[in-house]
Amino acid sequence: MDSAPAAAFLPPELYRSEAVAALERQHVATRFWHPVAAAADLPPGHVLAVELLGLPVLLCRGRDGVVRAFRNRCPHRAVAFREPAEGTVACRRLVCPYHGWTYDLGGTLLAAAREAEFVEPFDRGAWPLEGLGCELRASLIWVAPGADPIPLDDQLDLPLQEAATPLSQPLVPLAFHRQTLACNWKIAHDNTLDDYHVAIAHPTTLHRMQGPVRHYSHRFGTWANLLATPWQDGDTEFLTFGLPPWNHLLLWPDGRLALIQFLPENLTSCTMQVWLLGPEARKGEGEVLMAEMVSFLAEDRVLVESAQRGYGEGFLSGPPHRLEARILHQQAIYAALLEPWYASGRMPR
Repeated sequence: MDSAPAAAFLPPELYRSEAVAALERQHVATRFWHPVAAAADLPPGHVLAVELLGLPVLLCRGRDGVVRAFRNRCPHRAVAFREPAEGTVACRRLVCPYHGWTYDLGGTLLAAAREAEFVEPFDRGAWPLEGLGCELRASLIWVAPGADPIPLDDQLDLPLQEAATPLSQPLVPLAFHRQTLACNWKIAHDNTLDDYHVAIAHPTTLHRMQGPVRHYSHRFGTWANLLATPWQDGDTEFLTFGLPPWNHLLLWPDGRLALIQFLPENLTSCTMQVWLLGPEARKGEGEVLMAEMVSFLAEDRVLVESAQRGYGEGFLSGPPHRLEARILHQQAIYAALLEPWYASGRMPR
């Protein structure tokens, strides 16, 4: 895709409908891969329990170095093997705390307590852990909750095309930030794609980082889009990618990478998560660098929460500006995924 689609914002009704929110969970979120952890946080021989949109997930990295993801529930009676509060744990075997079923980190059942006493003949091979799609990209672990996601390299089409070398560098976590925003996730996602507001709303923070609006350059892939702005040295660019369904990837020429995502909670709130990664040598700078990001994110919070209050009955979006082209691009992807329900009349327009 060489240019953004025709100008038409999504109707505000899609931001207020419980039926639409259910379709997003079932037919938008499940089409994509989602970052759930930094790769460096899971060394070989360790496991990490996380949650992905309410789905308990267990990440396992065996001694072979391969990262695998499983539904975090024992196939016998659905009890979790580990809890997210435990963090990364050194582990050779997964032992269910309920009935002692024991698995290796590849998801194979090794033993079940009192195997000879099952009512029917017991076959260990019939009870592996439930695997989920799991891949490493950009020093992050990505998991696919759906059975038929688009390929991850397609989802990351433009980042891999425009920044293949920096994305291939091994980075370590520098800092992590999480907070709840009192707005629908689409309002927060739209705002982070909105290059029209930066100079006005962030004059001393993000605008200084991105530079004059006249130097903004937009590029569009099938799934991702890009705002590129000259960096301070004039020879390199600061890259901000918008990724479906609700992610944003920022790349600095100095080797830093940030991933911002807006995870749906309900119609009027979402969770913003920010990973900041970089070279090992910058590990001691993490909190200072994150504070720089949090300063402009706090400015955005005021704006998106105000927009949420205004998105009630009777509101109709104004005309898009050319600097809102990235919003239109991502909204067109969203609308295409929900087109079958548009066509059937089963959702508000």
